Amino acid sequence: MAFRSPKVSDGVRLWEIARDSQVLDLNSSYAYLLWCKDYAETSVVAEVDGRVVGFVTGYLRPELPDVVMVWQVAVDADQRGLGLAGKMLSQLMDRLEPRGITTLHTTISPDNEASVALFTALAERRGMSITKENFFSPADFPDDHEPEDLYAVAPRRPR
Repeated sequence: MAFRSPKVSDGVRLWEIARDSQVLDLNSSYAYLLWCKDYAETSVVAEVDGRVVGFVTGYLRPELPDVVMVWQVAVDADQRGLGLAGKMLSQLMDRLEPRGITTLHTTISPDNEASVALFTALAERRGMSITKENFFSPADFPDDHEPEDLYAVAPRRPR
C-alpha cells in the first residue's frame, strides 16, 4: 500500500471509484481531473500494486488558512473494511500539519453513520476534538438533498 498526491492521470480512476461507490455525489469527470491538477497537495490517493484503490479530495478553505475541507473520501469495494479511509485521512493530516494546517472540516448528511464513525475515529486516534454544526439545509439545494452538517476535527483547546 502506498499513499501519494494524485496526478492528472488518476482523474479517471477517481471518477470511477466515486461512481462505483453508489453513495457519493458523482461530480463530472472534468471535476476529478481538475482536482488532481489543482488540489493535489490537499488530496491523497492510495495505491495497491500500482492501481489507485482509494482517494481523499480536499481543499484549503479561503477564509480559514489553517483548515483543509475534505470534499470526498472513497475506497474501492474490494478494499473496504481494511481501514484505508482512515489511513488516507491520517496521511493527509500528517502532510499538512507542518504547513500549519491543523484542522479538518467535512460535511456529512445525518444518515451517513459510516462517515460520522470515520471522522470520529480519526479525532480519537489523533487526540483531537470533533464538533458538529448545521451547514446546509435542504432548502439550500435546488434539488432533493438531505441537510449537510459541518464536522470539525481540530486540536483540543487547553483548559
